[in-house]
Amino acid sequence: MAQVTLRRIVKEYEGGVQAVKGIDLDIADHEFVVLVGPSGCGKSTTLRMIAGLEEISAGDIAIGGALVNDIPPRDRDIAMVFQNYALYPHMTVYDNMAFGLMLRKFPKAEIDRRVKEAARILDIGMLLDRKPKALSGGQRQRVAMGRAIVRDPKVFLFAEPLSNLDAKLRVQMRTEIKKVHQTVKTTTIYVTHDQVEAMTLADRVVVMNHGVIEQVGPPQELYHNPATKFVAGFIGSPAMNFIPCRLEQSGSALQVQLPGGAALPVPQDRTARYQAHLGRELLFGIRPEHLTEVRPNDHRENMAVLEAVPEVVEPMGMETLAHFWIEGAEICARLDPATPAAPGRKLPLAADMAKMHLIDPKTNKVL
Repeated sequence: MAQVTLRRIVKEYEGGVQAVKGIDLDIADHEFVVLVGPSGCGKSTTLRMIAGLEEISAGDIAIGGALVNDIPPRDRDIAMVFQNYALYPHMTVYDNMAFGLMLRKFPKAEIDRRVKEAARILDIGMLLDRKPKALSGGQRQRVAMGRAIVRDPKVFLFAEPLSNLDAKLRVQMRTEIKKVHQTVKTTTIYVTHDQVEAMTLADRVVVMNHGVIEQVGPPQELYHNPATKFVAGFIGSPAMNFIPCRLEQSGSALQVQLPGGAALPVPQDRTARYQAHLGRELLFGIRPEHLTEVRPNDHRENMAVLEAVPEVVEPMGMETLAHFWIEGAEICARLDPATPAAPGRKLPLAADMAKMHLIDPKTNKVL
């Protein structure tokens, strides 16, 4: 078993600066978990503490049920893949992948079996005789992954491995990493600042901010049910829109009163949930894909019409993004490319209120 357990983990530097502030996390055997967040949130520091490359200030880390606080990196039975491939330039691909096993005195036949099996999984069998300078960036990344796979570790640790690749190659390598995990099924902890990588790769996503864990859950849960304003704004691209609002009574129902006079009805199934916040100044959150063009004879349930005047229109081919402003808040709507949107021209938008969120600006919690 290769579960990873973090209990009350703290990392404090000189001067009392805490990079990680007492986090708890349980990662199951064979699970693929992604730590995601902006620069300085503590995700890379957490990964380095799991690897043993960074000393923990307080707390406990266990791998496979065994406490590893005082165990050096080489004895933790982990393998890391870094942003920098760190391949030996004078060695062939085969020798780069075999080198770690040779140092551990593995039999030649076992080394050969492991290297060729990893090369088969990664589809780099034809590259085994080449040296790194003859490889592309994506091929070098595969070799770095192969070097980790041959060790057959308890845990794989990925430290922003795709950051040096161009956009097209990053998409391709995301797919490769997911395929490898589905084949090898080793417990994997992956660090990235890219929420798209996190959403597409992870069984569960750990969203970090300022050294704490904001929320942990499957990608779709974080997308549809964020716990905080930070998670709501960080997960999803373009980011969720946030508009100042007041929650008001409208007969037996509730409505969201926006600056400028627009009043949007709250779905009936949210009434009991929001009733205690009546009359309060809140934030109305809605994703760009839930703010769309009004369609002819549109009878979609829980749709409310909001008129806006776009200031910027971005045709993207498969969609059009329209940007407008309400009381200083920049709002983005995701439109069908056939929608006749133009800067300065009034545009009616349909807001899917079943997908709305209300946020308490004092606590930044989603209500």
